[in-house]
Amino acid sequence: MYKIHKLNKLILVLFFLKSISIFSSDLVNSTNHIKTIVFGAGCFWSVEKKFQETYGVIDVESGYANGTNIEPVYKEIIKRENRFNPDNYAEVVKVTYNNNKTNLENLLKTFFEMHDPTQENRQGNDIGVQYRSVILTSSEEEIMLSKKMKNIYQKLLSEKGYGTIKTNIKELTNFYLAENYHQDYLKKNPNGYCPDNSTGIVFSKKLKQTINNKNILSGKKIIILEADGCPYCYKLREDVLNDYLGSIDLHFRKSDQLDGLDLKTPTWATPTIYFLEGGKEVSSHQGYLSNKKFYEALGKFKLGKTEAYNVAFNEGTDPTYCKEYELFKNTPDGFFIDKLSGAPLFSTEHRFNSKTGWLSFTEAVEDSVTEHMDYSYGMVRVEIRSKSSGIHLGHVFNDGPHGKPRYCINATVLEFLPNLDT
Repeated sequence: MYKIHKLNKLILVLFFLKSISIFSSDLVNSTNHIKTIVFGAGCFWSVEKKFQETYGVIDVESGYANGTNIEPVYKEIIKRENRFNPDNYAEVVKVTYNNNKTNLENLLKTFFEMHDPTQENRQGNDIGVQYRSVILTSSEEEIMLSKKMKNIYQKLLSEKGYGTIKTNIKELTNFYLAENYHQDYLKKNPNGYCPDNSTGIVFSKKLKQTINNKNILSGKKIIILEADGCPYCYKLREDVLNDYLGSIDLHFRKSDQLDGLDLKTPTWATPTIYFLEGGKEVSSHQGYLSNKKFYEALGKFKLGKTEAYNVAFNEGTDPTYCKEYELFKNTPDGFFIDKLSGAPLFSTEHRFNSKTGWLSFTEAVEDSVTEHMDYSYGMVRVEIRSKSSGIHLGHVFNDGPHGKPRYCINATVLEFLPNLDT
């Protein structure tokens, strides 16, 4: 019995030691797959946002790296005398990632594809050594892999006519966290644009979604340049574009989906709104636009120097019995819509002949217009504007038929949409 008891005790001890070994091994394995790498690809705001949304990334911190002889704070780094100071820090992000879910090669692909590495000491409109393209590593193995991916991307860029990649690959010597307001900057500041300095050239053609732009090469079109994870793009859609019903087609594109289009404005900012005619840029705007500003830009593009533009944005008035009035006074059943937004404003059901030479209605489509007091020309009137676009439509008076209102509306700012079920 004693020998059996001693043997059992020995077995328990061995089992316990093995358990400790397994636990220790698991503890090591649970941490050794957490790795870090530091990237600089221009302003760290957009770089931070891009990597935050990359699969396998645990944390992204904005900071300053590999500088000397100056204080690592934003106010010193951006000083004019330090703009081309070789000792200046680079604006970078420290990326912490789970090597079991992604790897350095994938992150390097993301890094090269998100900016133009052929630009030296700049990205887009940001100029200075602090915006240099850098990969800062912690091992010779990471340096070798980074150089390998750089050479592969150089070949892809050269095939498209780009110059030499200027990305500097070296070991990380120092890193300082940027000020708190630079952390999660694009989340904290939802109005503006996301810097998108990508070339549109990707490592794998499978990643590029082929888009046929043939239908954009004729007539007037609107292109919205977006980027994955751009909060300003989401906000523009939510505030303005999701409700757009206008007759000028709206198309959404990314920087690698612009083949065949004649664009003058660089594609480094998202959103960028391009107004095209025949596939050529007529005008554009980089960054988020409010509803009011969007329709002002669209009005200049669609209406030009016309009576309609004067009515819509300068509170002008159509001549009586103008050609648009004559065209619209006896239409079939349907709706008169905002010439810019496409929102329904008035129904033929409520149209009547006021014998004034302007289109007249007894009511507007519910929640489609807003009323504003108008004291111009020494009169007291109630102005009517389109709720969707804010453009001036006309005025409302209390002298309509059977005690109803009379909406006196300028025909030049309307389009007609017939009922398709009649």
